Amino acid sequence: MLPCIAILFPVLSGILISVMKKEEKMRNRLYAAALLLSDLLCVLEIRFRQSATPIAFTGTLKITFAPDSLGCYCLTAVMVLYTAVTFYAFEYMKKEERPSVFFAFLFISYGAFAGVCLSGNLVTLYLCFEMLTLTTVPLVLHELTKEAVAGGLKYLFYSVAGALMGLLAVFFLYQYAGGDTSFVKGGFLDLSGIAGHENLLRGVIFAGIIGFGTKAGMYPMHGWLPAAHPVAPAPASSLLSGIVAKAGVLAVIRLVYYSAGTELLAGTWVQYTWMTLCLLTIFMGSMMAFREKVIKKRLAYSTISQISYILFGLSLMTERGVRGGLIHLMGHAASKGCLFLAAGVFIYQLGIHDVSGLKGIGKRMPVTMWCFTIVSLSLVGIPPLAGFLSKWEIASAAVGSGAGVFAILGPVVLLISALLTGGYLLTIVVEAFFPGREENGAAEPVYEKAEPPALMTVPMIVLAAASLVVGTAGLTLLNLYGL
Repeated sequence: MLPCIAILFPVLSGILISVMKKEEKMRNRLYAAALLLSDLLCVLEIRFRQSATPIAFTGTLKITFAPDSLGCYCLTAVMVLYTAVTFYAFEYMKKEERPSVFFAFLFISYGAFAGVCLSGNLVTLYLCFEMLTLTTVPLVLHELTKEAVAGGLKYLFYSVAGALMGLLAVFFLYQYAGGDTSFVKGGFLDLSGIAGHENLLRGVIFAGIIGFGTKAGMYPMHGWLPAAHPVAPAPASSLLSGIVAKAGVLAVIRLVYYSAGTELLAGTWVQYTWMTLCLLTIFMGSMMAFREKVIKKRLAYSTISQISYILFGLSLMTERGVRGGLIHLMGHAASKGCLFLAAGVFIYQLGIHDVSGLKGIGKRMPVTMWCFTIVSLSLVGIPPLAGFLSKWEIASAAVGSGAGVFAILGPVVLLISALLTGGYLLTIVVEAFFPGREENGAAEPVYEKAEPPALMTVPMIVLAAASLVVGTAGLTLLNLYGL
């Protein structure tokens, strides 16, 4: 019963509070109380790990919530980012129309994402995955401009098409399961029972990887990210990039490691093609981010690259690769979530959308830019921040994987991407704090302070601190969750 309550409570409370005719301050207090209660319910579910099967169509086709170590770990990341973004949005949405509509869908998507994390089988995961898509599309098109509607529709079409590819894999896996279809490490397929159909299953599983990987921005289904992020409100961009895209990662893990099993895929064309696409996405995303001048679009391309670090770790099909990917999942959620919140501050306070407008911004917003700097260093891979630990684990896993040329190519691409990441993030930091003086010897201009309210700065500080915590205790955190 507890998992159903943890999923439904944010959905129902978000809707109920949004339809109430309350003044903004009172409504935000109710949202805050509902959010903290939702977090408490998720913590209780992580602690006690109760299961529930609210609907059973047949013996194998049923809606089941059964939290395990992986689901609880991902749910923790969801809680942290949704909580930080919601408090930030209390201030940011003051300048937006229809804030109650935004918060309603934010809370509904929280419940849907909790369902994704707590799913006990592929059918449940697919249904919650689709609900997450449908409830985050309104966050993208919230401003209802022509560009926002176009970006929202692109996100919808890409996500639904990808999920249908994932459903194809789910259908075939269920047909060849012949027994219990609950998630289990190593998968539920009986390899002796699928003799003669291995190539068919590999094909549909690969389609599922591409399909669920659409949410994670993996090439060739990455096009929705740079279209959706620039037009969405900053809190929505932070959620989409920081955590919603990770739903695709979680779905891929469930498909490959907890349903099909790596024994069917390791050493086959599926693994090598998957690794190739991941490395291509890492390099391509970094290059596009390096060339992009619009802040949020640059960060969107960065997300395409950084999430494929996780997918590359998974594609190695080794324990160390998976652990490195999971550390990067948590670290990237904190870092990229913080970067998009900082971009929102630039827009909210000064109306700055382009990188060129950030020269000297560190003197006007020192707290914001220090948060921006810390998480940027994390994404580059500077110790002791999260990005260093995760990339070290992924690169080490690649070298020791015995994957032929990928054992060398993988670390090389990761290093090139790290250099490009420094190029498109640290150049902003340098010009923000050291704008330079005019050549004619004029005195350095006086920069008027423009730091945002505490509701916007505190969430950024929390996420920057989380990046440091993951960097210093990421392996301990995995052990704590039993991963």
